[in-house]
Amino acid sequence: MNVLVTGGAGYIGSVCTEELLNAGHAVTVYDNLTEGHRSAVDSRARFILGRPEVEGDLLKAVREAQPEAILHFAASALVGESMANPGKYFQNNVVNGLALLNAAVAAGVRKFVFSSTCATYGPPEKVPMTEELPQRPINPYGESKLMFERMLHWYHEIHGLEFVAFRYFNAAGASEQFGEHHRTETHLIPNVLKVPLGQAKQCEIYGTDYPTPDGTCIRDYIHVVDLAQAHILALAPGKQGFYNLGNGDGYSVRQVIQTCEQVTGCRIPAVEKPRRPGDPPRLVASAEKAMRELGWKPKFPRLQEMVATAWAWHRKHPQGYPD
Repeated sequence: MNVLVTGGAGYIGSVCTEELLNAGHAVTVYDNLTEGHRSAVDSRARFILGRPEVEGDLLKAVREAQPEAILHFAASALVGESMANPGKYFQNNVVNGLALLNAAVAAGVRKFVFSSTCATYGPPEKVPMTEELPQRPINPYGESKLMFERMLHWYHEIHGLEFVAFRYFNAAGASEQFGEHHRTETHLIPNVLKVPLGQAKQCEIYGTDYPTPDGTCIRDYIHVVDLAQAHILALAPGKQGFYNLGNGDGYSVRQVIQTCEQVTGCRIPAVEKPRRPGDPPRLVASAEKAMRELGWKPKFPRLQEMVATAWAWHRKHPQGYPD
């Protein structure tokens, strides 16, 4: 297929672009490079420098790319920042998203795959978390993603736009070529790996008194290549709806640090700090629906594999991307 990838210069978008190209799809990447990196765009893809704040820019890009499908990764995605600057999140994730949806309809695009988040659920009533749980986000980031999910529902009902929305848990790992480099790094694994890279003296644990076996938060991690493969499966005609993507296994913060020590062969000191507001003790996905309906199965379900691929990429690119 001919596919337009928004946010294709970012962490997940870059790996998904690579996997799409490997699978024989033609890819155009649209990215404004405020968070992404030009050198993270696969050289086989066409690149459009996005200016979504300019009226008509998204429509122009969609008409230029003439995609059969759009994979929409572009978003502001820092929970803490969304609490300090909600307007940025509603502008980028909702207003710009609406312009993209209108452009898709105007250009006759029939398939739309959306990068959503488990943050749409808020603190879960139970785990593993299924798609039927109530969605009660507790920050503007989760709220903005939920608003876009609702927009997708209505554009499907009214315009016939077929969509798949993936609610991610914690993406991790790297491909051989592309990895994780955020300008503001909030993710646990790359921050822990800064210690063996010699870029930090210690890592940080926020909260050690949670009702979990070792007192630290438990999260579900999923390899970024497995995420990309789910998006490729979603392109099949007739695939429609909302899906969780995770492994169904949770790892505590201490377990992540221990795994990073095992993979790198380095001791990683940790400093214990108070809980962060709004961090649930345990977030673990049930991805049974994606496995059943899309035929998706993670190839790299073990945390050790995720950390090992991340470590290999960071060792090759200790400063991340050059631009």
